[in-house]
Amino acid sequence: MKKEAIIVTIVLLMLVVFSPACVHEESNSKEIKTGADKVNEWAYKLEDKKVGLLVNHTALTTDGEHIVDTLLALGVNVDRIFVPEHGFRGDADAGEHIDDSVDPDTGLPIVSLYGESRKPSMEQMGGLDIVLFDIQDVGARFYTYISSMHYMMEACGEADIPMIVLDRPNPTGDYFDGPVLDLDFQSFVGMHPIPLVHGLTVGELALMINGEGWLNDGIECDLTIVEVDNYSKDMFYSVLVPPSPNLPNDLSIRLYPSLCFFEATNVSIGRGTTFPFQVIGYPDPSYGEFSFTPRSIKGMASSPPQQDEECFGVDLRDLDPLEQKFTLKYYIDFYHLSGEDSEFTSRRGWFNLLAGNDILIEQIESGMSEEEIRLTWKEEHKKYDKQREPYLLYE
Repeated sequence: MKKEAIIVTIVLLMLVVFSPACVHEESNSKEIKTGADKVNEWAYKLEDKKVGLLVNHTALTTDGEHIVDTLLALGVNVDRIFVPEHGFRGDADAGEHIDDSVDPDTGLPIVSLYGESRKPSMEQMGGLDIVLFDIQDVGARFYTYISSMHYMMEACGEADIPMIVLDRPNPTGDYFDGPVLDLDFQSFVGMHPIPLVHGLTVGELALMINGEGWLNDGIECDLTIVEVDNYSKDMFYSVLVPPSPNLPNDLSIRLYPSLCFFEATNVSIGRGTTFPFQVIGYPDPSYGEFSFTPRSIKGMASSPPQQDEECFGVDLRDLDPLEQKFTLKYYIDFYHLSGEDSEFTSRRGWFNLLAGNDILIEQIESGMSEEEIRLTWKEEHKKYDKQREPYLLYE
């Protein structure tokens, strides 16, 4: 019996070691090296420099150390920290005003780029010798971290300050899809004429912004990209920490591009629950058998849509994250369930900013199928695929 017990123990250990979850974790921690992981290759560029950082809680090495702590331990003169939407700790609600402050752990001044202004002023850039950017993106055009990167590049170009981008894998980087932004609908949730799911890392996008002359008056930023090692676009990458409060896991990130259109409606997509961007519902049993009730959750959703109302709809939590790509199916299905109610599309202006045009909503309302709508993107996608080619760093 003792011998049998030993054999069973060995088998169980082998199952644990070679389980898919462990293999996946191994591939992220041992094979992929982000820009932050390669600090020994670029830290010399910061010697005797007054450094500004545009970072948030996602600026971690694979070992879990924040890049601010890494640089301070190396004796780098970090002068100030610029922060995007959701703040330095990533715990502010979507759209919540972020104030300038001081980080209690390091004593460093925090300069908000999601408060009174979105772009650093010349005064806020004053005295800096170099700026470092390190933020985890999720690959959707309306995710505002890339808009903050754009404005920082612009400020650096205007102030003649070089900028280093520590690149990270894109968790939706295996494809691109969706309508290409019409610049008539340019906003902070869509600054570049790229598809809704752009398929680029932040490093590749920064190169494209520079190369295509998308900065103000066509200025260029003195840009250095620290590339990711052992990464290719067909790899599935699981982010180290939730990039924002309402994207808590891989599935929410993969569904985010498809479900974000509901933000322009009165339908709940789970804000105010522990599973945002993984459910869809409305306070009407005709929408589905599954139900949930959004509540106010500090740091995630203080006033979520349909707060304290029981919502009925669909539960997407059993879906495989790897299989999720951008689709209009969910939005079109719920639009029809609503009886094509005008209230469902009452925030048309917001929908159009998310879509990047005013055509998509008209196509949906006219009864076009997703397949028919997709055909109207075909030529734009061909053009984009060719346009982005010079800036690609990964196969």
